[in-house]
Amino acid sequence: MKIVIAEKPSVGRELAKVFGATTKKDGYIEGKGYSFTWAFGHLLQLAPPQEYGFIGWRRQHLPMLPQKFKLGIRKIKTKDGMVEDPGVRKQLDIIKKLFDEATEIIVATDAGREGELIFRYIYYFLKCKKPFKRLWISSQTDEAIKEGFRNLKPGTDYDTLFNSAHCRSESDWLVGMNATQALSISAGARSVLSLGRVQTPTLAMICSRFLEIKHFVPQLYYQLAIQLDEDGQLFKAISVNNFDKKEDAEALFEKIEDVASGFPNGAKVLTVEAKPRKEPPPLLHDLSSLQQEANKRKGFTADQTLNLLQGLYESKLVTYPRTGSRYIGDDVFAGVPVLIEKLKGHQDFGKQADFLLTVPLNKRSVNAKKVTDHHAILPTGESPYQLSGDKQAIYDMVVGRMLEAFHQECVKEITKITIEAGSVFMANGTVIRSAGWRSVFNESDDEKKDEENPSLPKVKAGEELPIVNKALLEKQTKPKAMYNEASLLKALETSGKDIEDEELRYAMKDSGLGTPATRASIIETLINREYVIREKRNLVPTNKGLAVYDVVKDQKIAQAELTGQWEKRLEEIRSGASVTDFKAEIIEYTRSITNELLQAGAGLAEKFMKEEKVAVKEG
Repeated sequence: MKIVIAEKPSVGRELAKVFGATTKKDGYIEGKGYSFTWAFGHLLQLAPPQEYGFIGWRRQHLPMLPQKFKLGIRKIKTKDGMVEDPGVRKQLDIIKKLFDEATEIIVATDAGREGELIFRYIYYFLKCKKPFKRLWISSQTDEAIKEGFRNLKPGTDYDTLFNSAHCRSESDWLVGMNATQALSISAGARSVLSLGRVQTPTLAMICSRFLEIKHFVPQLYYQLAIQLDEDGQLFKAISVNNFDKKEDAEALFEKIEDVASGFPNGAKVLTVEAKPRKEPPPLLHDLSSLQQEANKRKGFTADQTLNLLQGLYESKLVTYPRTGSRYIGDDVFAGVPVLIEKLKGHQDFGKQADFLLTVPLNKRSVNAKKVTDHHAILPTGESPYQLSGDKQAIYDMVVGRMLEAFHQECVKEITKITIEAGSVFMANGTVIRSAGWRSVFNESDDEKKDEENPSLPKVKAGEELPIVNKALLEKQTKPKAMYNEASLLKALETSGKDIEDEELRYAMKDSGLGTPATRASIIETLINREYVIREKRNLVPTNKGLAVYDVVKDQKIAQAELTGQWEKRLEEIRSGASVTDFKAEIIEYTRSITNELLQAGAGLAEKFMKEEKVAVKEG
């Protein structure tokens, strides 16, 4: 009997359905020479400190550095405390029985780092020695599944993927367990003050931005504006220079009327620049970019978007969701015209699909060298049926982005008119000559939002124009915006560096904080720890979060760039780099941050004591 193990029951049932296996058993389905069983996500986890003899939270135990990590069954909370999940124990017994009887084991957990970890932990916990093969697919369509089973890979091909996942798991345990206990003990906290290799620098980013805004002092400045007339078409120009002092701006403002240019209230055109600019289409979506778009368009949290996308994947409507790549290879590109063909009748995208079938497709998103474990997210071509409103919204973003990515460039004409009127003024205007990819969603151009002119007249250098109005503008500097989920996800991609260029962001993604698949859970963890709350769409630190940040902000554990380097190292392990070297570095890192936090927590202890005294007095 061939045993196929999936990551969750719903996927196991779908795989069984494709093969015509229909006999339902307790914890698996069999038929046609196969048995299809499943995990419930992570059935096993690294054992807690007490399993290594570290009983209770004591300073003398730190840092806790187990010689060899153990695996433990997932626990649940009951009135008697944390106990083994009986459902997990039962399913593990079923899997063991099937593995013992198996002539062949086929791994069908999600084709990624966590999916590999889920299976390998089960495999090693059950002390299974049998060789296994790996199903590696990016789509759950029947054909993709059948093709995947025709091309199963040796399990050993994914040893380095497991090594990366296992190192991530162990490093999170070492850093999280030791840092949390060190800070909680040294602060004398009555509740757990959780820290983590990824969650703490993320908290630091949110708190730092919040405090920067809180302490921001706006500065007044002044600009001059003039309105000019070219044969009845009015347009506005703004002074190139800003004025810190109002009196300087007022002095120049008064002189505008006296400019000698051949007629009253005149101005002279110095230069006219009208340049065409081609704006390439956006790259296809990976998980992170889709989460950002969904947050901007619909206000969905990163976790909501991931769950909705996972549902679409399991319904065979989109390809693998947890990808970090925004590119596809030529083999996948060959099937794109068929995907576009199937959208000809789409209510919103039909016209664009029709158009794209008549022109060469843009290949900006086609680069096999930039495809990681999975290519960018695409629709599968399966027809959606009775989707919920939220699922439909995410599905349309995937479909719309595919059409945008293979569409033509947007051609703009950027016009800048420089004007002399006692000072130098500038009028800017953008005209879209060919909408190209922007026609898919018909959205306004972000660059035009801040422009004063919907369009500019045709003028020539040396021409003199009447000034029909003038204004003294009082403005003030503005702080950066609070982080919302879209802007935080973008910052996490590059360890907090605000980089606009998509391709540059991609080039730097290996230094990012977390992975596309884990960033949603990072945000949810901070909220569950009561370090951060959502206010409308913004992420705002709580007093507890700010207090923890105040203690750790100068410590290594809070440095986003440093922690981002660990993610890069984990990817290098995926490519065959030394596991031993990484583990040695993580142990050294753990010793360092544990000592730092044991010393740093005293300040937080004093803060908590003061708050308790105030609470007693008020009580």
